[in-house]
Amino acid sequence: MTDQLTHFDADGQAHMVDVGAKAETRRVATAEGRIAMAPATFAMIRDGNAKKGDVIGIARIAAIGGAKRTADLIPLCHPIALTRVTVDFALDAEASSVTCTATTETVGRTGVEMEALTAVQTGLLTIYDMCKAVDRGMTMTGIRLLEKQGGKSGHWRAAT
Repeated sequence: MTDQLTHFDADGQAHMVDVGAKAETRRVATAEGRIAMAPATFAMIRDGNAKKGDVIGIARIAAIGGAKRTADLIPLCHPIALTRVTVDFALDAEASSVTCTATTETVGRTGVEMEALTAVQTGLLTIYDMCKAVDRGMTMTGIRLLEKQGGKSGHWRAAT
């Protein structure tokens, strides 16, 4: 881990990091997060009975859109030409929860970790939005980076 925050200049002012001298490499990041809910809400999602439609399908499209709009949401993120975004949802009936996993990829000068994290959070927020009429107590937890590849810092994987 580095002891310097790259988004601040020598005077402590926020700035967008200069990535112009970095080499273009294939960069991949995977993130995950979970939303827990009441068993009846989970059953509604699993069975496809939500009044607003296919919760998981719409959350997947929203997550992909979120990844693409990351630079619009996070002020110091570089706009990135994503080459691939995948979003998967795992339903856990025992825990009445849905886990979202997103992988983002580009060939460029800066990583795609923020895009993967934004995709996950956007997907989970969409589930919340579509189901809040029946369950305002849903909780989102465990949003984290699982793995990143590429760039000068190389390959990193979260501890389990």
